[in-house]
Amino acid sequence: MFGILLGSIAIALLLATLIARIELHWWWIRSFEFPRLQIACVALADFLLAAVFIDSGRWQWITLGAAGTTFLVQAYYILPWTPLWPVQVQAAESPGKGPTITLLIANVLTPNRQAQSLIDMISKHQPDIVLTLESDQWWEDQLDPALKEYWPHNVKIPLDNLYGMHLYSHLELTNTSIERLIQDDIPSIHTTVTLENGEKLCLYALHPRPPAPSESESSLWRDAELLLVGKKIHDNPEPTLVAGDLNDVAWSRTTQLFCRVGGMLDPRRGRGLFSTFHAKYPLLRWPLDHIFVTEHFTLVGMQRLSYFGSDHYPILATFCYCPSRKDEHETPEASVEEQEEASETIQEGKTEHQET
Repeated sequence: MFGILLGSIAIALLLATLIARIELHWWWIRSFEFPRLQIACVALADFLLAAVFIDSGRWQWITLGAAGTTFLVQAYYILPWTPLWPVQVQAAESPGKGPTITLLIANVLTPNRQAQSLIDMISKHQPDIVLTLESDQWWEDQLDPALKEYWPHNVKIPLDNLYGMHLYSHLELTNTSIERLIQDDIPSIHTTVTLENGEKLCLYALHPRPPAPSESESSLWRDAELLLVGKKIHDNPEPTLVAGDLNDVAWSRTTQLFCRVGGMLDPRRGRGLFSTFHAKYPLLRWPLDHIFVTEHFTLVGMQRLSYFGSDHYPILATFCYCPSRKDEHETPEASVEEQEEASETIQEGKTEHQET
């Protein structure tokens, strides 16, 4: 009986692993891309239990085969976000080798009222740029007085639909626009940041709609928004950062396609997952809050900050603007077929929006 149980678990895990590879936008299919680490851990435990406690026979071999295959496939996706893999964004050299920029990204959770905890973290770390997601008018009223002196440049989009967004900057912002790329109720911020030495870089702040029963039956709108930004970066190859809660994991097919289309690098690769969601459930946690950069940057440091009442942890990262080292990076590139796939997804997302 125990063997049948372990075998059934192994088969279910293998099915979940295979479903995640289906190239459809349905939310329940895309959801299997998220818990790869959790599935891998359960598969490994299932494999070990079968090896030790099940007598040799049909169910042991079924369990070992299915659980072992599941673990290897999931490890293939996860390993690049562990210290066992080469880093994708090179480490910065000693201080003073170039201007730096520090970003603090925090999905505040609209009904959360622990604003002072976040303000204290901002005061402690003194980032150049603060980006909040899900921030409404109440959050704006709390943040404005605390941040107006050191972070006088700002973009405010207070909304009650969980897609409000606020950007506070110590550095000058120019050419700023609030875009609604795919859906009218989902804003994004596009701006140019001027570093202290006068160098300029592009910043995109995003929070696309997630694929979930309460939000969207499909990942199409999220995918289209990410890929549209990737296309913009590809067409305007300037030093660029993309930051926000992308409602997608780092290893997903869409995020990886976005990186190849836009030539974006992930500073977590080769360093760790830095999982930010869900803050209250350690066993159900994955990296949803991201900062991607072009090859013009090296990484000074990155860390996940402490709990402040939200369902997300904040993420803090410091980059050095060092274009002289861009040749040290292996920048991902999309094939012609992938560029066409991205264009088709963008068009489908826009059409789906117009029809609804």
